Amino acid sequence: MSDTHDGVRSGADTDTHADVRADTRADVHADAVSAPRRPWWHWRRLTRGRLRPALAAAVAGAVLGGAGVAWQTGTGPFTDERACWGALGKDDVAALFGGKTDIRASEVELGRDRVNTGAPSGQCRLQSPRGRRITVQVHQLDVRQGGSGERWADEFLSARLTPLGGGLLGMASDTRAWLAVPDGCTGRPEGTDGPLVFDMETGWTVYEDEVGTGQRDQLARAVVTLVNGFLADEGCEGVLADPVARMAEPARFQDREAEDLCGIEGLRLPGKGRNTFDRPLVTNGEGPVRTCDSDVVFDRPRLRLMTVEDPRLSELYKGSALREGERIEATGGTGGRGFISDDLGLYQAACQTGDVTFLVRSDEESSAADIRALLPRYVAAEADRIGCGPLRLTLPG
Repeated sequence: MSDTHDGVRSGADTDTHADVRADTRADVHADAVSAPRRPWWHWRRLTRGRLRPALAAAVAGAVLGGAGVAWQTGTGPFTDERACWGALGKDDVAALFGGKTDIRASEVELGRDRVNTGAPSGQCRLQSPRGRRITVQVHQLDVRQGGSGERWADEFLSARLTPLGGGLLGMASDTRAWLAVPDGCTGRPEGTDGPLVFDMETGWTVYEDEVGTGQRDQLARAVVTLVNGFLADEGCEGVLADPVARMAEPARFQDREAEDLCGIEGLRLPGKGRNTFDRPLVTNGEGPVRTCDSDVVFDRPRLRLMTVEDPRLSELYKGSALREGERIEATGGTGGRGFISDDLGLYQAACQTGDVTFLVRSDEESSAADIRALLPRYVAAEADRIGCGPLRLTLPG
């Protein structure tokens, strides 16, 4: 997985903008089925528990590079014109690439992650001769502190993604999509494991004001098709329906004149004026998370406020909630735990629906005062919004 954040097309895709625009205009519609902190190159980001995942990615890349097979050759594992473990047909892939059919497909077969979780694991890559590519991964989210789950959240829980809706644990934008395998015949992960997810990404990208809905919709359809293929292979009955009709419009940056941060009444950074990059972007639509990204420069928000409502995703932060830092006390609610440090304030509350995680994170170590000012009001407002309040935090002196 690339160590980047969700946004619009990268510089590497500059020569393929026409193809990408074509994607958004493609009149391809799957039949709905009724059913059941710092920049990426900063030394602290590069060295915090990332050596083994980076090495594994390099090995997977080498295997994929040697396994590439062009559909048009009629040889190799895709002679039946299906890719990514047989889940995507030729038409499915063509829809992702503006109708083009000269797409190379390669994959690492689905196996078991014997080193970490023991869950299904694999990777599939789709590559256009014009330079555009899409990478699919199957993996169980790592709940350990500093593990892949935390880094995964940086990209795939970005405010640019729209929830898939319909009770699905997943989201999509024009460059990222993911979907957790539903609980059911495959069973829930044991203990405190994170969910098993299929995710798709189109490379290194940067934030812009608008998400291309055409490409977003194709990625959303494709990730649902991938999960349906997995469920069929597991012998599960029923299929997940096409999510596009129920998805909300993509998020838009907050108006420059708005004073309340992230659309929360009275929430403001103390003693600071607004500038070009301060406009927050807030998740649009009901879903597993509500993310507010603010002060975005290139690919990364300087400030992120996030509420993780789905308890399966909240598992990703249980380790973080116990990490070193000044402990937070709370009144109201039914229990919880949290801490505050110079770059992160986090509180995980035991709500009626399960654990919910609230966090405020800044990539600037000089922002400790901002986190202290924002966290109590943010948690109080969000807890009230989702019916988990009243919840009032008391920060250490």
